[in-house]
Amino acid sequence: MQIKKGFVLREVGGETVVVPVGKMSKEFHGMINLNSTGAFLWRFYTEEHSVEDGVNALCAEYDVEEEKACADVERFVEILTRNGFAE
Repeated sequence: MQIKKGFVLREVGGETVVVPVGKMSKEFHGMINLNSTGAFLWRFYTEEHSVEDGVNALCAEYDVEEEKACADVERFVEILTRNGFAE
């Protein structure tokens, strides 16, 4: 799984947001607000990785149990896929 090209992650007013650029700005009109975990996963998935890779990275970065990390990564990937943000 990898996040499609055409999105940039920015810090704005203390918030982490993702905005579409170029062609994606014609397909998606809005911003995505991310918490710190979401921002970490967004950065991680700008390159091709599996769900298992994401779980391992999340566990290495945060003090979180593998079961919780797995549920969080699966939900994150499902939301990206459902909304057309992932390849």
